Amino acid sequence: MIRHIVLTRFKPDVSEAEITALYAELSAVIAKHPGARGFISGRSASPEQMEQGYHHGFTIDFDDWAALEAYAKDPAHRALGARLVGSAIAGRDGLIVLDIAM
Repeated sequence: MIRHIVLTRFKPDVSEAEITALYAELSAVIAKHPGARGFISGRSASPEQMEQGYHHGFTIDFDDWAALEAYAKDPAHRALGARLVGSAIAGRDGLIVLDIAM
């Protein structure tokens, strides 16, 4: 299994409603991929407050690297990814992406 983790520093003018809608669209794309499951998204509620501006994030579990690759190549995913980058402070530099093999 591969856990795909994405943390985002959203621009200040991006509302919580816009973030929630973006995550809902992403959830719908993920639901179409048989090797993807366990989508969780939201805003950090950490009492440690060590987010360093990365207050929102999501995780997706993939059965294997092939499932992650199929998702990564999906045109709907790419369009949402472009919107996510456009909504992040400093574009791609406002994102952290980790893929952890479990």
